Amino acid sequence: MPVPESSTPFGVYVHVPFCASRCGYCDFNTYTADELSGSGSGTSPDGWLDAVRRELAGAAEVVGERPVDTVFVGGGTPSLIGAARLGAVLDAIRAEFGLAPGAEVTTESNPESTSPEFFAGLVEAGYTRVSLGMQSAAPHVLRILDRRHTPGRAVAAAKEARAAGIGHVNLDLIYSTPGETDDDLRASLDAVMSAEVDHVSAYSLIVEDGTALARRVRRGELAAPDDDVAAARYEIIDDTLSAAGLRWYEVSNWAADDAAACRHNLGYWLDGDWWGAGPGAHSHLGGRRWWNVKHPARYAAMLAAGEAPEAGHELLGPDEQSTERVMLRLRLATGLDLDLLDAPGREAARRAATEGLLDGDALGAGRAVLTRRGRLLADRVVTDLLTAVPA
Repeated sequence: MPVPESSTPFGVYVHVPFCASRCGYCDFNTYTADELSGSGSGTSPDGWLDAVRRELAGAAEVVGERPVDTVFVGGGTPSLIGAARLGAVLDAIRAEFGLAPGAEVTTESNPESTSPEFFAGLVEAGYTRVSLGMQSAAPHVLRILDRRHTPGRAVAAAKEARAAGIGHVNLDLIYSTPGETDDDLRASLDAVMSAEVDHVSAYSLIVEDGTALARRVRRGELAAPDDDVAAARYEIIDDTLSAAGLRWYEVSNWAADDAAACRHNLGYWLDGDWWGAGPGAHSHLGGRRWWNVKHPARYAAMLAAGEAPEAGHELLGPDEQSTERVMLRLRLATGLDLDLLDAPGREAARRAATEGLLDGDALGAGRAVLTRRGRLLADRVVTDLLTAVPA
């Protein structure tokens, strides 16, 4: 496996597969205690932790001496395993790789499984950033999403995190949920502003096949999300957050300043490399992408047997890498260097600027940068740039 030069940003993602309950919209690789009951030792938090330690030790042998720039513990519900185990995860990364100076260390958390003591434990362990799943401040929207926390808990948790000394705090929102109104969204944004966080992520609800939400939509119990409504809600979000001093730096993410932007996610968008540890986690090194087996029991059993838990892989050639650069970099406020496009693509970019989808001044300076209208139609712009043919 090729290992890139150490100048390429390197992150470690750790997947925690445990959840107290399954949210109706979620199609992530997560499991409740009942779903894992009797499946084997690797399905307990401590069994999972032992398996992750084994994977990280093997990863260090492959990667070699390469300090970690960013860590992101996601899930699932990382806060369910407690601050001590999250600290043990970070200790293992330190022991196997070392952390680069000023490394960003993030964990996702659900508001209902946090406390001031939990956040104090994270600070002691070395976490610098927390991302909290708020989704909405409207009780009926939370019920539709099958979220367990009360409307005010996410704001309280964000304040507790900052008080404990967590340097950067993000709140996640989901918008255009069936039954949500503009006023519901504005109330959620007011709550976000009251929390005084320095980062907000906002995602339009996607009804994923195989989820409980998809079954409810199919039966006609809930209306499917409307694209026009979602676009209007995005504009409300952007207006509100911009007025509060948070600027978009990626289509779905706003930050108070450069220091508040999520460096780990920027690594994904800007050709970084990362090792994904845990069941179902994805990794990328030097143009090779692979993913782990999904079930925690199988994952742990393979590692216990001395096997890599890889389920599959793909090698990205120059064409695939070029396509991904266009797809990902165009989502950023810094935009895309026009030199990464072929001649038909550059002509398509000029047409997009004429249509108001790309910023004309930025285009004149050699970069394709989405306007707000362009952000609403980002997928279309990407397709146009990649599939343009000579006139």
